[in-house]
Amino acid sequence: MSQAIRQHAEQAFEAEIEALKQVDTYPKPPNWQLSPWAVLQYLMGGTLENGFELEPKYIGNSRVIEIAIATLATDRALLLLGVPGTAKTWVAEHLTAAISGDSTLLVQGTAGTPEEAIRYSWNYAQLLSKGPNREALVPSPIMRAMELGKIGRVEELTRLPADVQDTLITLLSEKMLPIPELEDEVMAQQGFNLIATANDRDKGVNDLSSALRRRFNTVILPLPATLEEEVDIVSTRVSSIGKMLQLPTEAPAVDEIKRLVTIFRELRGGKSLDGSTRLKSPSSTLSTAEAISVAIQGISLASHFGDGTLKAKDLAGGLVGAIVKEPDADQMVLKEYLETVVKERGDWKDLYRAVKEIL
Repeated sequence: MSQAIRQHAEQAFEAEIEALKQVDTYPKPPNWQLSPWAVLQYLMGGTLENGFELEPKYIGNSRVIEIAIATLATDRALLLLGVPGTAKTWVAEHLTAAISGDSTLLVQGTAGTPEEAIRYSWNYAQLLSKGPNREALVPSPIMRAMELGKIGRVEELTRLPADVQDTLITLLSEKMLPIPELEDEVMAQQGFNLIATANDRDKGVNDLSSALRRRFNTVILPLPATLEEEVDIVSTRVSSIGKMLQLPTEAPAVDEIKRLVTIFRELRGGKSLDGSTRLKSPSSTLSTAEAISVAIQGISLASHFGDGTLKAKDLAGGLVGAIVKEPDADQMVLKEYLETVVKERGDWKDLYRAVKEIL
């Protein structure tokens, strides 16, 4: 029997949600399956009073998550904003899983996303045979969220064309979606709200109008504040993804993860961690999400073409691929970093050699 590569959050963490339901005695907003208190515990992790262990979904300042949850308990939509790789999509998915028990009511924003993806479309066979009627109408994920009183999601809001973005204004202001073809409307049920994500680093982004921006409460998800925090995030996610992909390897070596994260933070920040060396930054964003991808690729190499232990040579290929996006300029940045920083660190000689072999 085939198995899905990736489960939805409410499936993968069903046991945690059920354990929280058993101990959750706090007031719940209309149509929420968990109280705001329980949603916070689910996101931040910890040990429940019955001894059940919750895996942390977000590692960082809990106040950020508290504000996001409190926003969703009001009639105001939530915009998660941040640079690429700050777990915006991950947080949005887990918030909807914990609140609505359904994270699938999703619209993925692209430059080609049509207005119908937000509103509704039509089954044209039904439309031609019977004319406009409710049976011929195909609801969008957002329309279904309104009808069911659940949380809908819009990923990469600023990638949507401006006219498609503006479709959300009436929906968020009036909590109603008109269907002029049927002289009808869909009224949002209690529990409905919207989570959108956006970043300000991509090229070709469509800025939000002030009218639409006012409909959202914006919560900025920051990059990890410290090296230790980012290492913790990468290690946790890599371990989880490795189990999901059934990679036959040991747990990733924390020392290798720390070196990887150090490189990303130094190049991202334009200076060495001790502040002694100024560095040029590459064109790539070098996000935490990219560090996770590099580590997973390294583990795959170590599993299938090594001894199962993550080493510098396993990280080197993914590291170069993540940093060098524009070959000429980024290659020079990486070479300079190797010679001025990596080469000077006595215990980094293996990484220096491994990257030099690829460059």
